[in-house]
Amino acid sequence: MSTLKTNTFFFKLFSLLSVVRGYNILVLIAAQYLAAIFIFSEHKSIKPILFDWHLLYLVIATVCVVAAGYIINNFYDKKADKINRPIKSGLDSYVKQETKLSLYFFLNFIGFGFGYLVSWRAAFFFAVYIFGIWFYSHKLKKHPFIGLMSVTILTILPFFVVFVHYKNFSKVIFVHAIFLFLVIMIRELIKDLENIKGAIANNYNTFPVKYGEKNTKRLIILLMVLTLIPIGVLFNYPAIEYMKYYFYLAAIILIFTGLYTWKATGKNQYRLAHNILKILLLIGVFSLLFIDKSLILDKVVEVLD
Repeated sequence: MSTLKTNTFFFKLFSLLSVVRGYNILVLIAAQYLAAIFIFSEHKSIKPILFDWHLLYLVIATVCVVAAGYIINNFYDKKADKINRPIKSGLDSYVKQETKLSLYFFLNFIGFGFGYLVSWRAAFFFAVYIFGIWFYSHKLKKHPFIGLMSVTILTILPFFVVFVHYKNFSKVIFVHAIFLFLVIMIRELIKDLENIKGAIANNYNTFPVKYGEKNTKRLIILLMVLTLIPIGVLFNYPAIEYMKYYFYLAAIILIFTGLYTWKATGKNQYRLAHNILKILLLIGVFSLLFIDKSLILDKVVEVLD
């Protein structure tokens, strides 16, 4: 009997980790800290950043709110996920919907609370972020352009909160943000192609549903061409140092993925293209280690007192 209870506990634990996308949460934590250490902070030593309690509170708040966002997205996408991701949907079902919703409110409360420990501005940011994620899951994702833009912005916002915390900005960061914005948008479009059947079943008017696969692929190719512009600009900054090899790799992978997506016809092919871009973004997170922060000499701009 105890073995059965233990197995049930682990199934529910894995189910919960699946719902909140535990892997994505770990990558988010790494990305925020690496961005703080190698881009945003003016400290040359890592120790002041690791012991920056306000940064820790912001990371915890972000993790809680994003995890809650995955829960509410899972709640609204239950019908679509049964079609798009039947295995994951089966695993997710080990946790009751009531439990998920309770955890959703709890995580948002904790996230808001940790934001308030930093400042009322941070608390207000997370309150807006919580509402934005809910509004996207409930309404915006059903519309092609608004849904695409909003999910891309919501994905980038966790880095914005770290940027605001350190109150500095540089052209390198701005150009890098444009590159990330375009790649994330491409990934979302490919994911929409992958999940087109579930979108139709759930009455989601995503870009492929409204404009067709061919036009979606045309937009993907256009965005991939546009990513070459920030890549080219970044090569002019000595600060990226060895990270330039990542951008060489990114350009090659984006061209390959664009051609592959153009010829793709099935869900498995779109899933492969989607996963390639996820890996590219993951490599990009750890490539921040190769930035020479001492060479980022752009003028610091105060954005918040």
